[in-house]
Amino acid sequence: MIHRVVRTTALAALLVPLPAALTAQNPPPTQAQAGVQAQAPLPPLPPNGWRIDRAHSGVTFRVRHLGISWVNGVFNDWTAELVYDPAHPENASVTARIQVTSISTSNERRDNDLRSGRFFAADSFPELSFTSRSVQRAGEGRLRITGDLTMHGVTRPVTLDVEASAVQSGQRGRRVAFTATVTVDRKEWGMTFSPLAEGIRTAGDEVRITIDLEAVQPVAPAGS
Repeated sequence: MIHRVVRTTALAALLVPLPAALTAQNPPPTQAQAGVQAQAPLPPLPPNGWRIDRAHSGVTFRVRHLGISWVNGVFNDWTAELVYDPAHPENASVTARIQVTSISTSNERRDNDLRSGRFFAADSFPELSFTSRSVQRAGEGRLRITGDLTMHGVTRPVTLDVEASAVQSGQRGRRVAFTATVTVDRKEWGMTFSPLAEGIRTAGDEVRITIDLEAVQPVAPAGS
């Protein structure tokens, strides 16, 4: 009798519907769960604003080593904001922000030295920045952009020589490119080595900076 009650109770338990939370099938994985991360919508552009195409842009530099060769480097983490009207380039403006810790010269020991207090002092001054103040035409396809370069906690005016491409139009919008170059004296921004290192010219005083920007101005949505 007892065995019959137990079997009947067990059978009844199997026939009782399980809670919905247990019987519902697992929902299909979201895009994020599937490894596809949803991207936040891009902020709207200002009038004559352009989006930087990072895949075709870069910030590089080079400096003399021992006065006889070049050390080349790149900053991998940076942002830029560009306002540009090809018909009136003198009204253009550009702002760039560069993260010092992203410096790379393909040599880890040298990169750590550059990030240290002996040079960029990234812990105290984590960002380099450039903000334009004026733009002048300098011939066909050429501009001179004067602005403030902040580096190592020091802000000084510099002038960039800029080559600007013609604007290309396509179905997705317009595209333009710029190459800006400037040579600065690192000592003017307070970046000096020990007297011994300076004496043997471990690193040259002049640093040549090149900023390549390719930018896109998307087609405005219909009805906007």
